[in-house]
Amino acid sequence: MHNLTDIAVFVQVVDSGSFTAAAERLALTRSVVSKYISRLEDRLKVRLLNRTTRRLSLTEAGQIFYERSQFGLGEIEAAEAEVAKLQATPSGRLKINAPMSFGILHIAPAMAEFQTRHPEVQLDMSLDDRQVDLVEEGFDVAIRIAELPDSSMVATPLAPCHHVVCASSDYVERYGAPRTPDDLRKHNILSYRYQDSPNEWRFLSPDGRYSSVPVTGSIEMNNSLALRQAVLGGAGIMLTPTFIVGEDIAAGRLLRLLPDYRAKEVTIYAVYAGRRHLTPKVRAFIDYMKQRLSDPPYWDKNI
Repeated sequence: MHNLTDIAVFVQVVDSGSFTAAAERLALTRSVVSKYISRLEDRLKVRLLNRTTRRLSLTEAGQIFYERSQFGLGEIEAAEAEVAKLQATPSGRLKINAPMSFGILHIAPAMAEFQTRHPEVQLDMSLDDRQVDLVEEGFDVAIRIAELPDSSMVATPLAPCHHVVCASSDYVERYGAPRTPDDLRKHNILSYRYQDSPNEWRFLSPDGRYSSVPVTGSIEMNNSLALRQAVLGGAGIMLTPTFIVGEDIAAGRLLRLLPDYRAKEVTIYAVYAGRRHLTPKVRAFIDYMKQRLSDPPYWDKNI
C-alpha cells in the first residue's frame, strides 16, 4: 500500500515549505513528489495544500491531517528505534524452560551473574520435566537433556551429560558393591520415573560391548534431587546424571560404582524456535550458559 509513503511525503513537503525542497531531501524528482500528494488528496477526496507559484499553505483539512500524520510518523519512528534497540542490546523479558533438577542446581545459581552482565534482561524461568511446546507456550529458549528427535527447532549443544551409578558408603558397607552390571540384580535400585528405561539399565563394557540388565527396587520418584536424598540416606543405588551427584562424589558423600562401565551419555542443549532474527537476549543467554558449563562441565572435573 502507498498510504504511508504518500503521508510521509506530504509531511516532508509541509516541513520543507516547497515541493522542490522536499524532493531534494527525499532524493526524488519534483514531479514524483507532486504525484504522491495528488494521489493522497484523491484518496482522501479533499485538498490538503493550497498551491501558488510562490508558496504553499495548508487548508483546514490539511492542517488537521498534517498534525495527526506528524504524530503518527513520530510514533512509527519511535517504534522502529525501540525495536532496533532490542536487536542491538540484550533486553526485555526472557522466558526460559528447563528441567526441574538441572534448573535448580545449575541455572538458578547462574542468574545473578547473567543479570550483572545483562541488566536490561528480565528472566522468567519455568521448571518442568515435561517436554513443552516452545512456540505454543511462549518460551524463548528451553534446556533439553536428551537425544533430540528431528524437529523444526534449533538445538545448540551446551555440554555433555554423563551418567554414573552411585550409592552411599553406608549402603555399600551393608550390602557390598556390585562388580559387574549383572550384580545389580541383587541390589535395591532407586528409579527415576522419566528415565528412558527405568527398569533396564544399559552399559558399555571395557571391551566395547553393550549389555542390558533388568533392575528392581523399592523406590521410584519423578524428581532426581529427591531421589538423590534417598540415596544419600542409604536407601539403595541410583543411575543418574553427574550434574546431580558430581559434588557428592567429589566430596565422598556418595561412592561411584562400576567405574569401568560407561552408562548412558546424552547432551545438554539450548533449544529455540529458529536461527533467523535470533534476539540478542536469547543469544546472550545461550553464549553465557555455554561458557559457564563448558566441556568438560564443572561438575565433572573432580570425579
